[in-house]
Amino acid sequence: MDSMIDFFSNIPSIYRAGILIGGLVFFWIIEGIIPLFAINYDRLRHTGLNLFFTATTLIINVAFASLILVSSDWAVVNKFGLLHIFEMPTWVFAIVGMLVLDLVGAYFIHWLEHKTRWMWRFHLIHHTDTHVDTTTANRHHPGESVFRAVFTIMAVLITGAPMWLVMMYQSASALLSQFNHANITLPKAIDTALSWVIVSPNMHKVHHHYVLPLTDTNYGNIFSVWDRLFGTFAYVADIKSLVYGIDTHFKPAEHSDMGNLLKIPFQNYRPPVGVDLAKESAIIGKKNIDVL
Repeated sequence: MDSMIDFFSNIPSIYRAGILIGGLVFFWIIEGIIPLFAINYDRLRHTGLNLFFTATTLIINVAFASLILVSSDWAVVNKFGLLHIFEMPTWVFAIVGMLVLDLVGAYFIHWLEHKTRWMWRFHLIHHTDTHVDTTTANRHHPGESVFRAVFTIMAVLITGAPMWLVMMYQSASALLSQFNHANITLPKAIDTALSWVIVSPNMHKVHHHYVLPLTDTNYGNIFSVWDRLFGTFAYVADIKSLVYGIDTHFKPAEHSDMGNLLKIPFQNYRPPVGVDLAKESAIIGKKNIDVL
């Protein structure tokens, strides 16, 4: 454990970039070998578009890095935050810290984006992707990246997490997000078993179905416990019956044009188109949907 703390306390920027880029390349290759959905789209163009938003996310994260560092150092020096209330073994400290960082910095802000109209306008750029794959993980409007960074700072202060734990969480978050967005097919038993601990690919794909109510389920990023605990977990047996995208922006000119994607938050709000529940049940299979 000490060696892990030392590694993440002094992790070079090149290593952090390597985790992000290495994960993308690895899962991008695996998608070509065991895809969940056939790759019948212009994959290079799709990747290029999503990498643009990955770049803007990185720039904003770098801009907020010093604030995160200051927040973490202040919390540690002043023993501020949940992690400083009780003494605990280092491995428990790490697990509890990761869980709470994930709750505040990922699950809660994600849930809020779906429930707050002005936030949703930024977040729906992520949901407009009709070909969800590993590059979709960082398809976030720059505006969304800003308030996600703000919630990361809030999570650091609430937990009182030292920087080694923040770096560990952010590294795991990047890899797990790439993993659960990846267009890969795993044996059903393995995916189901994973979903009891972490957000598995099949679990997260449900969240990217194009209509409610499934769009408002499975908000988790790393740990699946929060969706199960707060009643937002949903299971779809026939995962290939899902349709990606969002019902308000199905035209290619709206979901595949960089200029339009950047302008969407400032356009008139479009309420969900809605769905014929009878037809939806017929398409997916009523017995295959279980929202807990």
